[in-house]
Amino acid sequence: MPVLDLADPAAVDRYSAFVRSHPHRSITQDLRWGIVKDDWGQEAVYVEEGGQIVAAMTLLVRRLPGGFSVLYAPRGPLVDWSDPAMVHRLLEEARPLVRRHRAVMTKFDPEVPFTPELDRWLRDQPGWVVKNVGAGKDDLVQPRYCMIVSLRDADGAQLEEEALLAKYDGKARNRVRTGRKKGVVTYADDTEQGLRTFHEIYSYMARRNEITARQLPYFHRMREAFGDRMRVTLARHEDDVLAASVTVDYEGKLYYLYAGSNDLKRNLAPNQVMNHELMVWGLERGAESYDMGGVFELDNSDGLYLFKKAFCKADGGATEFIGEVDVVHNQALYAVLARLVPRVQRARRDVAGRLSRLRKRRSSQEG
Repeated sequence: MPVLDLADPAAVDRYSAFVRSHPHRSITQDLRWGIVKDDWGQEAVYVEEGGQIVAAMTLLVRRLPGGFSVLYAPRGPLVDWSDPAMVHRLLEEARPLVRRHRAVMTKFDPEVPFTPELDRWLRDQPGWVVKNVGAGKDDLVQPRYCMIVSLRDADGAQLEEEALLAKYDGKARNRVRTGRKKGVVTYADDTEQGLRTFHEIYSYMARRNEITARQLPYFHRMREAFGDRMRVTLARHEDDVLAASVTVDYEGKLYYLYAGSNDLKRNLAPNQVMNHELMVWGLERGAESYDMGGVFELDNSDGLYLFKKAFCKADGGATEFIGEVDVVHNQALYAVLARLVPRVQRARRDVAGRLSRLRKRRSSQEG
């Protein structure tokens, strides 16, 4: 059956082995991501040739009112994008799921670099809506530009730490070295207290920047899903914890997923030291890349973009992915969603901002 039987352990293991070894593998295409996103349903489909899986797509299922749904393959599907017929075969295998879930659309956004040729082909497909060049944060689920540091050289050999440092821009390299000299140290703390310390700092950062933060149970589910491949890292100077992060080593791809810092001793560059030490950890594990996360636009007035760009200098800055594609199954309802979703996203940001400002006022009054 091309629709994976999630109740069959042998079939799940076989499917998972393919996903985890694919060149375009992504943490969000792993079936274990369904543990993290427990408010979505999950399905998976694949194409088989000669007894071997050759393409796969893990789908999250978002329920909508009226019994409808949206199917979403985050950072998928895992397929040879130079083979258009295979892409269509894989999507055809998902047809039973489209009918079963009354899907308005199937959305995908693979970890595949943007090329004019692929963009042109995607736009030529009937009923497909492509979102990349010119799309804003309200149009996309995930950022199209990702800041990825290669941990290997051009011949595929693992870098030494000095070669890694040489890849950064001069300012980032000096901050890493200065922070270390002044006593900033990082360490893994995968205890419950370590996770809570991370969450306190991460939540503080979210309030400061007026963005929404994940609740602690989300990170408990992430630990359940990825076990010792998930690392909680704390950056400390003397008795003060200054920054914290959650990173997952997904089969040699390190994902720096969530992080935050407080307002203590920011001149000591704890975030720069922490990111460098995480990449050194990746070198020790034989990892191939370190994904610092994405940005929606290459804006030199954006401090977060500039922070990440400094580490990615030798890798050309941002890696530009192809973007999102909506394969539309119900034109009328899709038109409604296309109008509604950006409004909902803006409203959520507005609510997060108002709540953050309210907490700040309360904190200042109590102080």
